[in-house]
Amino acid sequence: MVLNYIWITFFFVAFLIALVQLIMGNTDIFPAIMSSTFDSAKTAFEISIGLTGVLSLWMGVMKIGERSGLVDRMARWLSPLMVRLFPEIPAGHPVFGHIFMNFSANMLGLDNAATPLGLKAMEGLQELNQKKDTATNAMIMFLVLNTSGLTLIPVGVLVYRAQLGAAQPTDVFIPILIATTIATLSGIIITSLYQRINLMNRAILCTMLGLCLLVSGIIWMGTQVDRETMNTWSTVVANVILFSIIVAFILSGVRRHINVYDAFIEGAKGGFDTAVRIIPYLVAILVAIGVFRASGAMTFIVDGLGRIVEWCGGNADYVAAMPTALMKPLSGSGARGMMVDAMQTYGADSFIGRLSCIFQGATDTTFYILAVYFGSVGVRHTRHAVTAGLLTDLCGIIAAMVIAYIFFA
Repeated sequence: MVLNYIWITFFFVAFLIALVQLIMGNTDIFPAIMSSTFDSAKTAFEISIGLTGVLSLWMGVMKIGERSGLVDRMARWLSPLMVRLFPEIPAGHPVFGHIFMNFSANMLGLDNAATPLGLKAMEGLQELNQKKDTATNAMIMFLVLNTSGLTLIPVGVLVYRAQLGAAQPTDVFIPILIATTIATLSGIIITSLYQRINLMNRAILCTMLGLCLLVSGIIWMGTQVDRETMNTWSTVVANVILFSIIVAFILSGVRRHINVYDAFIEGAKGGFDTAVRIIPYLVAILVAIGVFRASGAMTFIVDGLGRIVEWCGGNADYVAAMPTALMKPLSGSGARGMMVDAMQTYGADSFIGRLSCIFQGATDTTFYILAVYFGSVGVRHTRHAVTAGLLTDLCGIIAAMVIAYIFFA
């Protein structure tokens, strides 16, 4: 229901702003909007088709893990924490293994692997769902943790900074790590308050403390090496871990004497079906976002925010970076484009350029994730998922701004 209102709002606001521009003499605005609808629909289809191969690969690998019992063993290992964050899921359920694999891929910055693993986890959660068209608490907690975008190694942002001439591309690494950690912890707290989950639990507290210690260790390591070394090691470590997971699943299947090839084929077939199912949901959300951008609504909001801040006597230095923050919940590629534009316009080493990079790395694409993950299992009633996801994004944005002022102002 919430997505329905948001979808309508995007079109209605875009139409009003475009109509005003037409009255003011901008005759190109409606052709631009219509062009964006076709381009966005094409992009949605291309994303879905592009996911087919990756989905087939990882769903095939996960099927081997299920047949061999490796996913079950992972689920039992994670039960002490997961049963408290996801109290609706029975202890030791295999879906815990899928959730862990998805989180691990996200933390390593492996987006191509994280999406199919996340979709597999959603399928498992849907099997436990008694009301198939309505999101469960477990689904919402899982989605919010995805939208918080915890990434330990933001390789993509560092590469863009290097390409655009930053003197030290890795200088945003620590700020991004701090901001994304705050967003993730905020997501857990916000969703737990909605769902009345007791956070004063030893397993949850130890995990949150362990996460803080892990991030602190990575921050320390990041300050001890130069840019080339850090980029090389982050890329190598992430891909070694990823390939090791594939090999471990295959070896587990061989050890249990299952036909790993047949298991892979069975799982891979489900990848194609999933990719087809998410096409209409992606078209709907990406077309709405494209219309909103093409109408000038995003520019109108940012300019208005700048005037309000200045009118209140505040420092509006950060406003030029806000398009990245506002676009990130809507579109990952759109936010990436805003980030690159900010660095090109103001300089990669400017405060605006650096803040845009921190915004990009602090959270993930909330509406894209909601559309794809819920769409893959046919959930239409999202309950508090959008609200919790956007509040988590807000915490990430505020954290990014504060951290940017501490490090770079």
